[in-house]
Amino acid sequence: MKDLKPTCSIAVVQAAPVLFDKAACTDKAVDLIAQAAGNGAELIVFPELFIPGYPYGMTFGFTVGSRTPEGRQDWKVYYDNSILVPGPETQRLAQAARAAGAWVSIGVSERDAVSATLYNSNLIFSPQGELTVHRKLKPTGAERVVWGDANRDYFPIAQTPWGPMASLICWESYMPLARVALYEQGVTLYLSPNTNDNEEWQATIRHIAIEGHCYFINCDMVFTRDDYPRDLHCPDEIARLPEIVCRGGSCIVDPYGHYVTEPVWDREAIVYAQLDMEQVPASRMEFDGCGHYARPDVLELKIHNA
Repeated sequence: MKDLKPTCSIAVVQAAPVLFDKAACTDKAVDLIAQAAGNGAELIVFPELFIPGYPYGMTFGFTVGSRTPEGRQDWKVYYDNSILVPGPETQRLAQAARAAGAWVSIGVSERDAVSATLYNSNLIFSPQGELTVHRKLKPTGAERVVWGDANRDYFPIAQTPWGPMASLICWESYMPLARVALYEQGVTLYLSPNTNDNEEWQATIRHIAIEGHCYFINCDMVFTRDDYPRDLHCPDEIARLPEIVCRGGSCIVDPYGHYVTEPVWDREAIVYAQLDMEQVPASRMEFDGCGHYARPDVLELKIHNA
C-alpha cells in the first residue's frame, strides 16, 4: 500500500434534494460544497440521487403488463430533470469542487446521451474537476421501472491522497462480489451514497468496514412527504407515505467497525470528522482480505470491467 496522507477532513452531507428539479438541486449542492469547504472539508460526500431526488413510493403508473399515461408523464418529468454526464450540471459541480479545493462525491440520475435510458450514478470530482463515474449495477426492485442496469463504469477507483476511493450505491453493498471488486483494488475510503434508513443497514455497514478494513462513509438523504411536487399525477401514492419519507442515518464507520460519528436521524445536517488514515493499514495486520488472508489458489473473482 502506498503512503497515505495521515488525515482526511470529511463532510458527509445529509440533505433533502429539491425533488424533480435538477437546477435547484444543483444550486443547493454548489452552496453546500462551499459551506463544507469553508469549514475545512477536503472530501465532501452527498447521498444517492441527490440530483433530482429519489422518487420513493411512486409507481409511475406501472403494473405488470400495463402502464398509465399519467405515470408516463411523471416519468418524463423525472427524465427531463435527470442530467447528462458530462453536461451543464457536471460543469457547475466540477467548478464548485475546484473552487473548494476538495474532492466531491454526489449521486445523480444520469440520462444517457444516445438512448433514453436513465442510470443511477455516482460522480466523484477531484479538486481539479476531473470526473470519475460509477453506474449502479442493478437497480433494486421496482427501481428497474426508472433506471437501467449499468452498461459501463462498473468499479472505477479515484486515486486520492488517502488511498483508493470508490463507491457502491445503496443495495449494491449487499452484493458480496461487488464489495470484493473494490477490496481487490485496495479501497481505503468506501463511499455508500444511499436511501436506506432501516436499522438493519447499520449492522451491514459496520460489517463491511470490518470486512474491508476501510472507512465506510454512509451518506443517506432526508426528505419529507411535503417535498414532493404538487403537480404529480399520483397524489394518493404520496399521501400514503410517512411524514418523514427517508430518515437519514448518515454516519462514518472506522476500519474496526466502530462509529467515528453516530448516525444522524430526521434532520438535515453536515457531519464533519477527521479520519486517521493510519488506521487502515494498521487494521490489516491480522486480516487483509485480498492480501495475506486471501487464497487465490482456491478462490478467484473474475471481473468483466468496463
